[in-house]
Amino acid sequence: MSAAFLFPGQGSQYVGMGLAWYRASSEARIFCDRADAVLGYALTELCFSGPEAQLNQTEYTQPALFVIALATWQAARTMLSSPVFVAGHSLGEFSALAAAGAFDFEAGLRLVAERGRLMARAGDNAPGGMAVLLGATLAAAQSLCDAATAASGQPLVIANDNCPGQVVISGALAALDAATMLATEHGVRRMQRLAVSVAPHSSLMREAQAAFAETLAAVQLRAPEVPVVLNATAAPVSTPDEIRQALLRQLTLPVRWRESLLWMATQGVDHFIEVGPKDVLTGMVQRTLPDARAEALEALAPCVALGDAG
Repeated sequence: MSAAFLFPGQGSQYVGMGLAWYRASSEARIFCDRADAVLGYALTELCFSGPEAQLNQTEYTQPALFVIALATWQAARTMLSSPVFVAGHSLGEFSALAAAGAFDFEAGLRLVAERGRLMARAGDNAPGGMAVLLGATLAAAQSLCDAATAASGQPLVIANDNCPGQVVISGALAALDAATMLATEHGVRRMQRLAVSVAPHSSLMREAQAAFAETLAAVQLRAPEVPVVLNATAAPVSTPDEIRQALLRQLTLPVRWRESLLWMATQGVDHFIEVGPKDVLTGMVQRTLPDARAEALEALAPCVALGDAG
């Protein structure tokens, strides 16, 4: 059985995430404590105790998810066989790259902290949001985005092609309002606004993209030790320059998650393991590849916590 490891992005965070691994594993504690030292504030306390409103702010959510995913990865590595691929959903791509050795933990943490800060600033300057379309085809989602953009004069685009029947759109608030009114006309059964204050994977992130390019240019990247299937390409890239460009493009282009899962399946992957909080990606695998085995390490955390309590 060939396995791929998947790392979640924003939307998987919750107060208390990572606490069981922190208590159970000295390796996880090292990663969390290093993160607090690098960032200069108690990120782990925010993850474990909240407040939830602060944890849900983009500039905190992104480093928090990165750290908890990598702490989980480190704690569970001895339990896992080696993956043939790794992949991450949006922000989770940075966790996947760190796990694959493309950059070290501290460099990755600084990258995601700056990415979160720049995206939050772009959201302040150009307010936007996201919505999930349930039961919608990709064609219906595109038709709705085109109609809402025309009606509002503001951008609305497909942000995430997650799995069959689940597409996420992103853009300006006026365009999202227009889409709400037009949804049924374009074959969308249900549209649900998401609790985010920015518009990732849309043109509203161009300001963040330009600034993030300077940050990425200063970070030393290495060829990954394990192939990383990237959001912008739905296939692996191998050179540092290709990775750098894919990470930049990801800010304004859609997350091709369904395509990424399908591509890994064509390469013989039949086992997907989600590394990080919750099991959102596990559900996407089950809907995209119903014959594949999909599981989340989150379910193992309480069992591990009963082991080493040191």
